[in-house]
Amino acid sequence: MTKTFTSVPAVLLLADGTVFHGKSLGKIGTTSGEICFNTSMTGYQEIFTDPSYFGQIIIMTSDHIGNYGGKTDEVESNSVKIAGVVTKKYSGQNYSRISGESSLEDYFENNKVVGISDVDTRALTIHVRKNGAMNCIISSEITDVELLKKKLSAVPSMEGLDLVLKVSTSEPYNFGDEKSKLRVAVLDCGVKENILKCMTERGIYAKVFNAKTSFKEMEKFKPDGYFISNGPGDPSVMDYAIKTVQEICKANKPFFGICLGHQLLAEANGIPTHKMHHGHRGANHPVKNLVSGLSEITS
Repeated sequence: MTKTFTSVPAVLLLADGTVFHGKSLGKIGTTSGEICFNTSMTGYQEIFTDPSYFGQIIIMTSDHIGNYGGKTDEVESNSVKIAGVVTKKYSGQNYSRISGESSLEDYFENNKVVGISDVDTRALTIHVRKNGAMNCIISSEITDVELLKKKLSAVPSMEGLDLVLKVSTSEPYNFGDEKSKLRVAVLDCGVKENILKCMTERGIYAKVFNAKTSFKEMEKFKPDGYFISNGPGDPSVMDYAIKTVQEICKANKPFFGICLGHQLLAEANGIPTHKMHHGHRGANHPVKNLVSGLSEITS
């Protein structure tokens, strides 16, 4: 028997005082974080479990969200990492994919995600693009905007915030085939599972370490190279990771970083990072390679 999806009125309040009204999705409650948008048309479950989004409320700009349901293997980590979600049209309990294992609403409820639907996400995204990243609050239990303003004023800014230790592995673990010819030490700042899978598909045996692990400790694995992962928060306050990257570079070890890892490489070489006006996540963005003159498709 199909479970009936019912929603109640919900409110989205931005730090600049802008208010959007809609309907609840997921858990009935209140949540807050920095607002950010993602322009991907598919892969919403991968987005929700991406550690790089920890502490952020995601605007899904694609018109329909939830229409292909959820699956246990379509994840980037072992839990939902977003603080909340904003959608326009929401499928609730309905989904059309035969291989889907649950509705997105069940997935949100089971993972205690608070969100809001029936919002003009085009207008909201344009507002964020014009006015910049800011904190926001979603509530499906409080409709008093003045009370929500008081709660929102207590939410810390993402700038200057170290969130990596909230998502990094507590204990080291291995990934891949131990008989592989190449060994890579991964400093886990919030690594996505698919990145590790891409490594193993290319003949790499990886060991994933907590973000505060020293270069000396990772050297015991005898890696052929080092990888610094993606992750949330501000790289400029991560002195421990910056020091580790400096030591890797000083030892002239093969190194690469993605997202936050790339930013930490910059910080380690005296190149300062600064917060962008607004965050923009998505898929299939063409980037011109200034060396070759060709375009490369990136996420």
